[in-house]
Amino acid sequence: MTFAAAVLLMVAGVFNFFEGLAAVIRGSFFVVLPNYAYNISVTGWGWFHLILGVVAFLTGCYLFVDSPIARVVGVIIASVSAIVNFLYIPYYPVWSVVLIAIDAVVIWALASPRRGWN
Repeated sequence: MTFAAAVLLMVAGVFNFFEGLAAVIRGSFFVVLPNYAYNISVTGWGWFHLILGVVAFLTGCYLFVDSPIARVVGVIIASVSAIVNFLYIPYYPVWSVVLIAIDAVVIWALASPRRGWN
């Protein structure tokens, strides 16, 4: 389970990174809705996703060590990623929902009890 969570967290990190890169390079690609409660520019959201993507990828790499601290950090990073993508839904809805689903699977895989080999 930890291996699968590590791979999924790394994939989500890469997806977040490229989503942020697209927002920073070409913010006009994303549709900005008027009167949204969180008034942050597309470039600002892009920087959130860039940084979060790098941290998520590095955390996924660290999960291969199978450290309990890495599991806790992985749950925290996946939770933050899910929250950021939830707030980003008005800008890119389908992709945000896909990343929220991946983050939910990562959280489930890292938080579930581990079973030994019998």
